[in-house]
Amino acid sequence: MESGIYGWFTACYAKITRYGGFQLTQEIEIEYKNLLTEAEFTRLREELPFPEKAQQQVNHYFETTDFTLKERGCALRIRDRNGAFTATLKEPHPQGLLETHDSLTPQEAEQWMKSNITLKMNIAERLAVHHLHAEELMYYGSLATSRRELDYQNVLLVLDYSTYHGYNDYELEIEAQSESDGLDVMHDIMNEFCIEKRHTPNKIERFFQSTPVNKGYRKSD
Repeated sequence: MESGIYGWFTACYAKITRYGGFQLTQEIEIEYKNLLTEAEFTRLREELPFPEKAQQQVNHYFETTDFTLKERGCALRIRDRNGAFTATLKEPHPQGLLETHDSLTPQEAEQWMKSNITLKMNIAERLAVHHLHAEELMYYGSLATSRRELDYQNVLLVLDYSTYHGYNDYELEIEAQSESDGLDVMHDIMNEFCIEKRHTPNKIERFFQSTPVNKGYRKSD
């Protein structure tokens, strides 16, 4: 199985759970994804019991000027969901990817988006392992997603429509508690709805590749 930030399936979000108070600061998921055509997206939305109304969220992406995070297999974002801001660092882990989180206030998130970044403890500790500091990071832009979620056969189905840099795309994601559950449901849905298997880079890679100035942000050979 392929693991990591890029690929048809982004699998095995290797997660170690740690709690600071009641907040989960590090975690592991198993996630699979496949890009869709608009027709495939519409068919899934209409024929499976997804909610009529989509949730809105915005990912804000950060990197160094020379894409050091990408070169080390890492990614850094803030997610804005209904006015709640969470910074997340993704980095390689023997089981897949480790995600580390810090909550931000709206004011802190606004400063990050002005490239005036003050790291909180959890992400600062992880970036220090890579010898990276806040002053090396800058804000690159955002990707907006309309998301529908559905509990389905012991997994979570996620149907996303995303827009960024004048582009848009459609995507099916599956979050599962086990690799076998995730793979089985993904294969069943793709077969039932005649969906083509497609190479599906993560959202952050699609974001960076969508504008010529960031074409250096490509998966290394």
